[in-house]
Parts: sequence; structure tokens; C-alpha cells
Amino acid sequence: MGNQKLYKGSLQTIILKLLAENDKMYGYEITQKVKELTKGELHITEGALYPALHKLEAEGLLDVEVAKVGNRLRKYYKLTETGTKETVNRLAQMQEFLNTMQHLVNPKFSIE
Repeated sequence: MGNQKLYKGSLQTIILKLLAENDKMYGYEITQKVKELTKGELHITEGALYPALHKLEAEGLLDVEVAKVGNRLRKYYKLTETGTKETVNRLAQMQEFLNTMQHLVNPKFSIE
């Protein structure tokens, strides 16, 4: 995708959606899943991912579990109960935004 900035405001919603579908994930796993789902079109950098994860955790939407994998510690992120509810809200907001954008850029075609 030519403009990664378009995804910037959607990153937290993308993370919440992935965690809702996959129970728990670690950071690199999230980046690879996004890359896979977008057929390589979207690359989430560590510099964007980890601040978003930390913000979601600070908001009480994520829990963190630390597990030893081989010789290293790995942080797994999982939705809290509040996070599960907020995911539903943010996905609805995202759909509303997409519908509005569709009406703006191509009023003759609607995704509704």
C-alpha cells in the first residue's frame, strides 16, 4: 500500500481484532499476522506496535503474560473483559468510518 499513514489511526483496532480472534499473541506474531492477512501490503514496525500495545495495556484493555520460550522471555498480550467489549465498539466505529469514507470517495458505490 502506497501510504502507510492511512493505517496509523487504525493500529489499535487492528491489534484488538487480532487478539479477539487469536486469544493471545506476542508482538512479532502480531506483525507477521498482519503481513500475512494483507498479503504483505501492511508492515507494522516495532516502533509503532509496542507503543500501541503499551497504550492499550495502560487503558486496561490488555493483560500481559510473560512466558519463558527457550532461553528468552516472551510477552503475550491478551484482551481483558473490558478489552473484549471495547473491541466490539471500535470495530463498529471502524465500520462506520469505512462506510462514511466510501460515500465520500465513491458516492455511486456503497458497501452497506
